[in-house]
Amino acid sequence: MTASDSPLAIEIAATDRSPAVRFDPVAGRFSMAGESYPEDAAAFYGPILYALRSFLAEDGPSVTVDISLIYFNSSSAKALMNLFQMLEESAADGRTVTVNWHFAPDDETMEEFGEDFASDLEHIDFVMCADGDGGD
Repeated sequence: MTASDSPLAIEIAATDRSPAVRFDPVAGRFSMAGESYPEDAAAFYGPILYALRSFLAEDGPSVTVDISLIYFNSSSAKALMNLFQMLEESAADGRTVTVNWHFAPDDETMEEFGEDFASDLEHIDFVMCADGDGGD
């Protein structure tokens, strides 16, 4: 089975206001990259959170999440926290969850956001990755 065979698979191209999003439930891989300040964050993130929630409700593979944002607004921050809370609950129930928070080495703001998110999560392996421009 490939990612495209799953009804939960997501492939969203980046725009000037929203990040690229890829979710391969078969492989347990989720990624988000770019900038996130969509006009309607609920409309953008709603289907993504629904797919992830549906995936996490079933027994399945470990999950690896790569977040490479260079900017996000407060509505996107709330959506990210909702995403992390779902992952945290799944990890607390025994699923292995890794979040790789990518940021440019000189981007203290994105580094601090990652640290803030990580501080609220006990069961997720939250990895800070100073490894590029943050938008890759």
